Amino acid sequence: MVSHHQLAAATRIGMLTRERDTASACTQALHELRRALPLDAATLLAIDPITGAHLQVAGIGYTSTTSESLAAEFVSTPWYANVVRQTLPPSITEDAEDTASVGQRFRNGWFYAERVRPAGFRDALTGALRHHGRLVGLVNVSVEGSGTYDTEARHLLASILPALGALADPTGHIGDLHDLPAAAGANLVTAEGVVDLPGRHPADVLADNEFRRLVSAFTDSGGLRLRVLWPVGQGWNRVMLRRCTTGSPIARRAVLVSETPARLPYGLSPRELEVLTRAARGQTNQAIAQALFLSPRTIHSHIEHLLRKTGCASRAEATALAVRDGVLRPTPQDVEHFVERVPAD
Repeated sequence: MVSHHQLAAATRIGMLTRERDTASACTQALHELRRALPLDAATLLAIDPITGAHLQVAGIGYTSTTSESLAAEFVSTPWYANVVRQTLPPSITEDAEDTASVGQRFRNGWFYAERVRPAGFRDALTGALRHHGRLVGLVNVSVEGSGTYDTEARHLLASILPALGALADPTGHIGDLHDLPAAAGANLVTAEGVVDLPGRHPADVLADNEFRRLVSAFTDSGGLRLRVLWPVGQGWNRVMLRRCTTGSPIARRAVLVSETPARLPYGLSPRELEVLTRAARGQTNQAIAQALFLSPRTIHSHIEHLLRKTGCASRAEATALAVRDGVLRPTPQDVEHFVERVPAD
């Protein structure tokens, strides 16, 4: 029977899914798990959505290097498939032989003989973590004594797996962390590729090669945020690029790209937006005219029109408005001029 302190620990783990600092919450979850189950070591692993590798997000008694190395070997064994298939986490104590899928008990296999037993562990529980229907990681708890993890322990861990899956999912709470509107499209972009976010449609701007170059320039800049307007099909999107400073290790090496449909503000035309962006960069009318293959007189007319539309009294006021509100359509070469380097309020 589940004890009062086990139930309390499981409840606290569930409450940790509300925390914004998921890295700290994962560590705290393992310590709460230690109150619910006897353990001498534990590891919480997330699956990198790009590489497929298991990365430790929290551990007790395991270094990241050891845990990740063991996971890389374990996933190649038939016992890993057994863990993923079962809803009830298998334990070494109740290591029933499944000849149809494994053919050999775990305790009689090479992984136990060469990896688990030499480390001093005689019993262990391993559970597959899922979130939004996706396999997102693993949890393993190990103990030096044999015969520790019986059916009751397996059911207890099974009851906690959904919360651990929500915590370990490297993409599960990105939208919540950054207060994205419910309808906003979003992706994480890393050096290795683009990661979809659960419950979000992909950001359409990422289909534009020039925008992808803008993301690369933002990444290289070391900045924290960039707000722009970008054409998508026949319309425009308001787009924000943010460096992730919280969340999983996977998220923290990524750029969050989010978008919402928008009209050009103040009734600006696409050309006026381009002129305003170049003016905000500090270019003169002559330089803007040369870059856009227009006459200085035409650029002067565009400046007059955008001043009237924005209600600004001067060019300086208009460019300050553009930078403050992200009324910009920059090129990758412009990023250094507009990237924000201090945390947004």
